[in-house]
Amino acid sequence: MERADEEELGRALRAAQDGDEASFRMLYRDVQPRLIRFAGALVGADAEDVTSEAWLQISRDLPSFRGDLDGFRGWTATITRHRALDHLRRRSRRPVGDIPVEELTTMAAEADTELDALDGIATEDALCLIAELPRDQAEAVLLRVVVGLDAKSAGKVLGKRSGAVRTASYRGLRRLADLLSPSPENAPPSTSRKAGDALPRVQGDKSGGTGAEGVA
Repeated sequence: MERADEEELGRALRAAQDGDEASFRMLYRDVQPRLIRFAGALVGADAEDVTSEAWLQISRDLPSFRGDLDGFRGWTATITRHRALDHLRRRSRRPVGDIPVEELTTMAAEADTELDALDGIATEDALCLIAELPRDQAEAVLLRVVVGLDAKSAGKVLGKRSGAVRTASYRGLRRLADLLSPSPENAPPSTSRKAGDALPRVQGDKSGGTGAEGVA
């Protein structure tokens, strides 16, 4: 079923580029919830303003877009990020600074449960926690978990190598896992994870890997 939906959205992308309004609305319904969450973690309550500005550019430049559905999602995330940074600058906030790739240490893969920090909590709570991460980690987690991009596509959005995005995403999810899984002696019963809970995963990379690799 999910595959059929993706194929339908792929056809809608082509039709929307030819000016079909119904297809454009279909794309909007798919992408906008992802973008509003992404922007919300960057600019807070101004997310709707930012995504509105982004969609003005998306609709204007859509006929010249070249790529598939995954590329389209990455392209819209790039535009949204640029609009969010412009918004922050206009509000005289501190410009976003990406951590240099050189500061990202090489990591060995650990248990898959370290990548499953978002299980068992409401979406809004998850976004609040993600927003408290360092900027590079927060954006990597948002692009991979919320927007649904693989590391290569997320790297294009952020202007980083896919290995750096995988590392930042891993570190962010590991930190969230620590926040959500306190030590048994200190954790109240209501916050303890139940054994056997289903664990979500970040989208797998086409190039392979667990998402915990360091920078090559």
